[in-house]
Amino acid sequence: MRAFSLLLVLILTALGCATPAERFAEQASARGFTGEVVHGARFTHLVLRRPGPPGDFLHVYLDGDGSPLLAGAAAPDPTPREPLVLDLMAQDPMPSVYLGRPCYNGLRGSSCTGALWTTARYSEAVVTSLVAAVQRLVERDGVRAVVWIGYSGGGALARLAAPRLPQTVGLVTVGANLGLARWTAVHRAPPLDGSLDPAGAPALPEHVYERHYVGSRDDVVPPAVVLAGASPDTVVVVDGYGHVCCWRERWPAVLAELDARLVVRQPR
Repeated sequence: MRAFSLLLVLILTALGCATPAERFAEQASARGFTGEVVHGARFTHLVLRRPGPPGDFLHVYLDGDGSPLLAGAAAPDPTPREPLVLDLMAQDPMPSVYLGRPCYNGLRGSSCTGALWTTARYSEAVVTSLVAAVQRLVERDGVRAVVWIGYSGGGALARLAAPRLPQTVGLVTVGANLGLARWTAVHRAPPLDGSLDPAGAPALPEHVYERHYVGSRDDVVPPAVVLAGASPDTVVVVDGYGHVCCWRERWPAVLAELDARLVVRQPR
């Protein structure tokens, strides 16, 4: 693990020539987050957090797919442009990290190919590396309980990753394409060859809290897509909400329900 400096990206942003990854780093800095680079399996990952000591309870936020395509081809930088997940994490009083996806946030190693943010964006290689990165944080910081929190495509990855980490005690998603085959059919898009479908992921243990939120007006991930990959009793359809609106306003209530329902609590 190594420190992640934001000085250069702040200069480039001020000059108006920043890449999406650099603009994202500036947005993270503006919200008071510090960063480091953590090794996963084949890939490295950006990890953002607020300053402060780690706890033995950790919320892990996974972002959406960003902009995987440009003019029909793999985009040169898929890093998300929308800072929704940063704003959600900024409201979270628990120890939390933003875990970047492989090859996002400017971390383009030799193993990175366009397939990893297009057709294979939910592949075994991606999921394995995300879990490995979290396991490193768990072991380094003495974490005993992890809640995965995923937005959009990050929710699909959270569903795939959660059963693989023994410390998982919770899973919360927002607008997550949990039924991948249904999602591509809705958008009349080609199948994501090389990706895992969350609908086929192993069931979570009974002690794990699971909740999937989706807006009734979400035309990116309609409720039917979420229900295609989740038990109906874990799905909450919020009337009038879309894919982005209005999750910032609802987030304190989501976190309060999570805290109230978790079996594993922070020690007093």
